[in-house]
Amino acid sequence: MKEIKCECGHLNPEGTILCEACGKPTENDTGKEKLLDMRYEGSARRSQTYNKTIVDKIWNFFSSVKVGVWIIVILLIASAFGTLFPQEAYIPPTSNASTYYAEEYGFAGKMYYQLGFHNLYGSWWYMLLIAALGISLVIASLDRFVPLYKSLKTQKVTRHDSFLKRQRVFGQTTVTESMSELDKVKEGLSKRHYKIREENGNILAEKYRFSRWGPYVNHIGLIIFLLGAMLRFFPGMYVDEVVWVREGETRPVPGTDGQYFLKSEDFIFESYTSDSANEVFESAISRAGEGAIASNFQTNAILFERKGEIVHGAEPELEEVKKHAIKVNQPLKYDSFAYYQVDYKLNEFSAMSFNFVNKETEENFGTIKVDLLNPDSIYELGNGHSVELISYFPDFVLDNGEPTTKSRIPDNPAFVFRMVTPEKPDGEISLVAIQQNIEPNGTNENKMTFAGIETRNVSGLTVRKDHTLWLLGLGGTIFMIGVIQGMYWNHRRVWVQVKGNEIWVAGHTNKNWFGLKHDINKALQGTSIEIPVDQVEDDKEIKKVEE
Repeated sequence: MKEIKCECGHLNPEGTILCEACGKPTENDTGKEKLLDMRYEGSARRSQTYNKTIVDKIWNFFSSVKVGVWIIVILLIASAFGTLFPQEAYIPPTSNASTYYAEEYGFAGKMYYQLGFHNLYGSWWYMLLIAALGISLVIASLDRFVPLYKSLKTQKVTRHDSFLKRQRVFGQTTVTESMSELDKVKEGLSKRHYKIREENGNILAEKYRFSRWGPYVNHIGLIIFLLGAMLRFFPGMYVDEVVWVREGETRPVPGTDGQYFLKSEDFIFESYTSDSANEVFESAISRAGEGAIASNFQTNAILFERKGEIVHGAEPELEEVKKHAIKVNQPLKYDSFAYYQVDYKLNEFSAMSFNFVNKETEENFGTIKVDLLNPDSIYELGNGHSVELISYFPDFVLDNGEPTTKSRIPDNPAFVFRMVTPEKPDGEISLVAIQQNIEPNGTNENKMTFAGIETRNVSGLTVRKDHTLWLLGLGGTIFMIGVIQGMYWNHRRVWVQVKGNEIWVAGHTNKNWFGLKHDINKALQGTSIEIPVDQVEDDKEIKKVEE
């Protein structure tokens, strides 16, 4: 690296505009502007110095504020598109995403799915944009923070004449007793809570330097927040799944890799009635009907943990670890997981019974009971009579004349039975649905008639696990600290130097010039030193006079 040696003896990195020690403009400074460019103290930034290697080009690209802003804009636009229609995680659990969006939202929904917006926040390109934003924040921060920190740490008390003259706030006064005046200025600045350094009879008064690091603290908070958001897509870090458990059923808990199982012992539904409700609910009950508004719904659940290794095809060995009545806002919590009661379904079909009868004589050959979740393929009734279940459609619908099912939930079950008797060893085919009994040619001698139905309630539970929450909270907290740090304080410096029989006063701040000038005015009260002028405002006045 080529270094620039200042007349004060300090070696400055290539690209430095102002000497880090004395502030004298380097040969790179044109000197055409009246006031100095004090951004980053005129220090050398890597992105503005080197542009030869591929590393330099990548560094310079991501260090650009414009690039960072464009990445944020693209992320915002993409995120907005992700909210046009529900994400795949929030469509009905029984729906197929490939057909759901087209059926619900037409051509726009079809394009939404094909372009991948249905799973936007977990897509590779969205993660790539977040990573690019994180890289931009890191590189842009390092590109500015390191040289700024070095310059502020290296700065001397005694500054070059051109540095002082070309500050926005500057003044010079001829005095007779410079030392006594300096003592008064020191006392005034101390009262304003400035930290004072002295060198060769000169003064550097400084306060609130920590505010300069506010934007970089912001960036650290954002980087931590983005890291937490990305970690949500790593296995084991974040789980937000829905599991439906029927009464008496034991289901594996999603997101636990078969380690935990949940059983619903009982589902309790309680509703407001006109007798039990207060005035707040009376009008709602009159509109919705008696028993339609839930006052409580809960799942009396048992959580089991698998013991031993997973053996495929074998029943798991389970050990009870916790019992809990899961209610709204009263989840079951265990081992980083929380189980929330979020939904329910009353009286879902669980089993249906059918009589095998002769049409003409109405003789009943027996009754079969079909488990709607796990039906048998053959039902033996004895004496040569049996029923074979050829096809089962849990949610029956006709699609172009062909029977099919919309989902695996038994909301509208239909069955294709083969009825076998000694007289009909090849069997007779019949499609049986609710209030429907369809025969291929209408010549069957036997039929299946509805004999009864069993129902049970179903609990909708959300399973949540979040190891990234503390990271998101930490990132947000650090970000807000940086906002406060940079918003409510500002870095102020005042240089007071003796030049023969003159005292020069110069001041600089990164913002709030009114506050800086107010501090200087208060510090100079009781002295013979003239109040320094704001050279920017003086330039404006001169231009007004010339106009």
